[in-house]
Amino acid sequence: MLFRNLANWCNLSTPLGLALALATCPRLRFRDGLIWGESSRIPLPAGAITVGSVVLIPRQTLADLERGNPQVAAHEAQHAWQYAYCLGLPFIPIYLAMMGWSWLRTGDRAAACFFEVQAGLEAGGYRAVPTRPWRETWRALGGLVRCGGDAQNARPAAGREGDAAA
Repeated sequence: MLFRNLANWCNLSTPLGLALALATCPRLRFRDGLIWGESSRIPLPAGAITVGSVVLIPRQTLADLERGNPQVAAHEAQHAWQYAYCLGLPFIPIYLAMMGWSWLRTGDRAAACFFEVQAGLEAGGYRAVPTRPWRETWRALGGLVRCGGDAQNARPAAGREGDAAA
């Protein structure tokens, strides 16, 4: 735990987490080697987010979070270790890429995300979802590409009717 916290301080992920906590959390608590920012005003779709050795909990306390999911502290501690072995801030874009991969493979942001699986899906409040067949994955990816292209083609060209309304 000491090694993890020292690594996350040196790799700048904990200072970033503390800055976010100080800006958004009315109360900080120290427990199990982590800094917990309770009742964070950061808008998140998750029950908690870890940045280095800091865990931000939106709209509730640690006790409330654990009442709903008693294993969440162990899950978030695993994420703190992941920041340490990913050398800090590079964890963030890698994690986001893994979320995208998970969505493509399962239709769920966490079910096939390496970091969420390693930290324990159920402990994080996620559910296991089977992977899609590759054909469906390619269709989902193709839909994203087509959707982006269609949006541009649907816009009226210069000089056409409708430009004044745009």
